[in-house]
Amino acid sequence: MSSLSKQVSSAFFILLITACFPYCLAARNIPHSSKLVVKDEIDSTIAFKWHNFSRFTHATPGRYTSGLSELKRYFHQFGYMLPKSGFNFTDEFDSELESAIATYQRSLGLEITRQLDMDTVSSLASPRCGMKDSSPSSAHGRLFHGNRHYTFFQGMPRWERPNPVTLTYAFSPQHMTDQLSSADIRAAFTRAFARWARVIPVQFEESPTYETADVRIGFHSGDHGDGQPFDGVLGVLAHSFSPEDGRLHLDADETWVLDFGTVQAHNAVDLESVATHEIGHVLGLGHSSLKEAVMYPILRPRTTKVDLANDDVEGVQALYGPNPAFKFNSFSRQSQSASNLAVGQWTKVPIRLITASLALALALTRMH
Repeated sequence: MSSLSKQVSSAFFILLITACFPYCLAARNIPHSSKLVVKDEIDSTIAFKWHNFSRFTHATPGRYTSGLSELKRYFHQFGYMLPKSGFNFTDEFDSELESAIATYQRSLGLEITRQLDMDTVSSLASPRCGMKDSSPSSAHGRLFHGNRHYTFFQGMPRWERPNPVTLTYAFSPQHMTDQLSSADIRAAFTRAFARWARVIPVQFEESPTYETADVRIGFHSGDHGDGQPFDGVLGVLAHSFSPEDGRLHLDADETWVLDFGTVQAHNAVDLESVATHEIGHVLGLGHSSLKEAVMYPILRPRTTKVDLANDDVEGVQALYGPNPAFKFNSFSRQSQSASNLAVGQWTKVPIRLITASLALALALTRMH
């Protein structure tokens, strides 16, 4: 090849890279509705009660696998399985377990394989909200039609208050955490409440009196008297109760943070993400099967997910109606703008590349 041809070939390669470069960056934009950060999988150095579920990936129906009863207790805890006799679960991969796996996969938006595949086991082993996902005896309010993935508590309870609705909240004087300052905790919850208030005609005001507040927030460890004991680091991160109970509890043993840049711990959990999720329960929402939704039950360590998805908004507005000042169309465009921009730009790449290729090919032909 002549020196000139080599130069042209080099120029062609550079042009290809230049043409693709901005679109490669655009395709990496994270949608506004789901700020997923840092990790997709649980770090292998983290040890907690569900991490050993990974050993069940080779379990098969009809066979016994040591420890499988522990997985059955998990499914019972989160509403997928009832014990045949008390709590005496066996280690057999029976039809009840297979059915629970399929229901779990449907509820978590996973491929329904009815098997303990890698995606399912990874989901099972992840930290999560302590509220049940579904009930073996009911659809738990789930709406499968259309693109709706949100759920409600049984009976669709909501806060019954004269309009305009104002709910008060307060923090337990005895049950706080020293991992973050009181001001930072309050600021995180203020932002979390504001996200929900933006889309529904409900306002939230902090109350100086914990005992009489509508929503009562506290950090607790282990058995704290509500029948749902916490389990230490990771596992269950928090839980709350349906309207009009108002209790919102966070596991005091977690490593709570607001800025991952200041904490290097692999098991750090974003307080604002969990607060936003739990407030959804306080308002009456159950869990969503949409992974991008705030009301999805799983939040992996070192992950931030604070912005409401369309599914979250539609669900809570089904209970309370829309905030008159809220414009759903603009919200939808905002939450989808980044991903749509990336897709739109990528569709232009082939035309530019083809044009450049033809021009350079013609130039090379003329040189010979």
